[in-house]
Amino acid sequence: MLRALTLAVAACLAALVPQLSAAQDGPLRIEITEGVIEPLPFAIPTFEAETAEAGQMASQVSQVVSADLVGTGLFREIPPSAFIGNLSSFAAPVQYSDWKAINAQALITGAVSVQGNSMNVKFRLYDVFSGAEMGSGLQFSGTTDGWRRMAHKVSDAVYSRITGEGGYFDSRVVYVSETGPKDNRSKRLAVMDYDGANVQYLTDSSALVIAPRFSPQGDRVLYTSYESGFPRIYVLDVGSVQRRQLQTPEGTMSFAPRFAPSGQTILYSLEQGGNTDIYTMDINSGQSVRLTNAPSIETAPGYSPDGSRIVFESDRSGTQQLYVMSATGGEAQRISFGEGRYGTPVWSPRGDLIAFTKQHNGRFHIGVMRTDGSEERLLTASFLDEGPTWAPNGRVIMFARETQGADGRSSLYSVDITGRNLRPVRTPEGGSDPSWSPLQN
Repeated sequence: MLRALTLAVAACLAALVPQLSAAQDGPLRIEITEGVIEPLPFAIPTFEAETAEAGQMASQVSQVVSADLVGTGLFREIPPSAFIGNLSSFAAPVQYSDWKAINAQALITGAVSVQGNSMNVKFRLYDVFSGAEMGSGLQFSGTTDGWRRMAHKVSDAVYSRITGEGGYFDSRVVYVSETGPKDNRSKRLAVMDYDGANVQYLTDSSALVIAPRFSPQGDRVLYTSYESGFPRIYVLDVGSVQRRQLQTPEGTMSFAPRFAPSGQTILYSLEQGGNTDIYTMDINSGQSVRLTNAPSIETAPGYSPDGSRIVFESDRSGTQQLYVMSATGGEAQRISFGEGRYGTPVWSPRGDLIAFTKQHNGRFHIGVMRTDGSEERLLTASFLDEGPTWAPNGRVIMFARETQGADGRSSLYSVDITGRNLRPVRTPEGGSDPSWSPLQN
């Protein structure tokens, strides 16, 4: 993991090339509220290698930035074979006519320097048709083993300047890695970059594990393990891979944990005497408070971004539906009224939507609805889609899809909230139960 990633803002590059740093934001902008049908064409010449050691790294950084942007479905890369002009150096003035001629609306230039284990990446973004730089140049510094993070930070900055919204590329996903036949599958926790790279395993496969959930700070993971024979909740430090079990009463089953926005409190479900209710726990003191008290099954709780409300699933109406109530308990309001069963609700980090799994007519769907249950939209449909998790900017959802049959395999997919741009997320083995981290610091 990159230990020292620093961001030097425009002043750094302005000192190097003052004639290119004074431009202001241009009119280039993608409006993504209703989705984008025609991706924006952009050009990204291979970043300049400023030192002899930087050649391969410069090419790799350029490729990751391009892949990040194209993967959103909002951008289309113009192949280098179509380029008319060349950039003699990162500092050279841009000949906008060369890029207009190939219909590039955005131009991304960059440079990479490597000295020993240290590395710098700098970039600029240009609005070709207005002939102006969008924002000012940025520079990222770190060690060479963090080169993909620096590439993702470039992508986040480009995405944010063109869309006006936060990015999500410099983030990680914790998930359950699955191997073996469907009726005897081994499961272990794994964490990876958002795009499936840099997979690291956090547990072995000696015990069944499910439902990992990142903390709001991205430093810890809650999950449920069956290593004692009963479901128990553990909290794991991602950096040290040290873990501890959260204490719940003997003879009970605890599961479905999720952090509060503060990271100091969790929600979870506890089954006792055949009844399942929702509790909250102070993660340091271990003190729990019961939030629901009903004969039905109450589970899959999750907080709103401000921590004032929770959403959960319950069969109190006779079928599995979604409910919202105060984070301190009290009367719950049902918000799902469509046909079928609803589960695994997750509040958007923007606070405007709730993602869920829906089962209807033998098909599973990932969908979103407003927090009052209105404007339900189904984004996917398959034999089995489940377990949505939000990207940090609240624009993309990752989930697990399992194929039908005895040899069915579970894999991770992502889709944007318009239902477009459904994409597989490649992992070395099968994957399920994804949980997206916040942007890394």
